[in-house]
Amino acid sequence: MLPPLHPETRVSRQFDLIAFDWDGTLFDSTAIITRCIQNAVRDVGGLVPSDRDAAFVIGMSLTQALAHAAPDLPEAKYPELITRYRHHYMNHQNDISLFDGVLRMLSDLKSRQHCLTVATGKSRQGLDEALQAVELQGVFDGSRTADETAGKPHPRMLQELMREFGVEPARTLMIGDTTHDLQMALNAGCPSVGVSYGAHEPDAFHVLNPRFVAHSVPELHDWLLVNA
Repeated sequence: MLPPLHPETRVSRQFDLIAFDWDGTLFDSTAIITRCIQNAVRDVGGLVPSDRDAAFVIGMSLTQALAHAAPDLPEAKYPELITRYRHHYMNHQNDISLFDGVLRMLSDLKSRQHCLTVATGKSRQGLDEALQAVELQGVFDGSRTADETAGKPHPRMLQELMREFGVEPARTLMIGDTTHDLQMALNAGCPSVGVSYGAHEPDAFHVLNPRFVAHSVPELHDWLLVNA
């Protein structure tokens, strides 16, 4: 549950819980993940997806994403495909960093007593490894991953976070870079914000009714300070 809030704090704040997607929203990982998907499919003899098709599946659970990216491969090939993806990703995970401005944005939101969480298609192991970074320790109050709940756009991640912290959908905001994130928010009855600097083209966002589409982290930061 969230700690008790002073009445004046609650009135001045529209959202108690803010859930962030990870890859492409907080972490600048879209290009590397896209290449890792393509290389994995190539390794197992599948038809290599285009940049756009490989980027489209980012945010889904890993098995769901790779199956969607390589529809020509038989299901029996999925374990090998996953192994090859993880091989390529492990070789490049140290090349991935937070977008500039993310830490400052998160710090400002924490100072306003927002509950900050992560809802990601990453595995629990992958997210926990990323959260070991010194600058991220203690920043997030909770998290859910696809392998322990359900892949996006299923709303289970958000539903579990809302139950954990006792926050209703109207006071929960989902922020992500894909249509999967925004559709998950709709499915959970939550407002959303899209970011255009990640995996999906923002033209596809508008039918999912985000409150705002940010084109940079500073733009997202400014919007949140005024509207969240």
